[in-house]
Amino acid sequence: QAQLVESGGGSVQAGGSLKLSCTAAEYIYKENCLGWFRQVPGKEREGVAGIRTDDDSTYYADSVKGRFTISRDNATNTVYLQMNNLKSEDTAMYYCVAADPGWFCTVTYGMATEGYRHWAQGTQVTVSS
Repeated sequence: QAQLVESGGGSVQAGGSLKLSCTAAEYIYKENCLGWFRQVPGKEREGVAGIRTDDDSTYYADSVKGRFTISRDNATNTVYLQMNNLKSEDTAMYYCVAADPGWFCTVTYGMATEGYRHWAQGTQVTVSS
């Protein structure tokens, strides 16, 4: 069983919207931190948005606040990233991630790459201006 399966990337014009989905294995999803990083070739990975699956804690990078919304569906072990008003600078490979379920995690103070053990295969988001 795949631990994280993501979908929903694609190409869109600036100002448009896309929604990413990520379904996790139950043992990874429960009481854990999940979210998305993105990466552009030649640049460091950026934590975009994160959420704890058992409370209302969320995190957003300053670059996406007010445009992106992360949400969860505990019935299906799925997290979503709704991306609105997309800009060309949002073009990147987006990776769904999950922390190690055996350790406490928080998204309150941000998202560090080393804090996330599980990474999905990535989905490309391309925004044309």
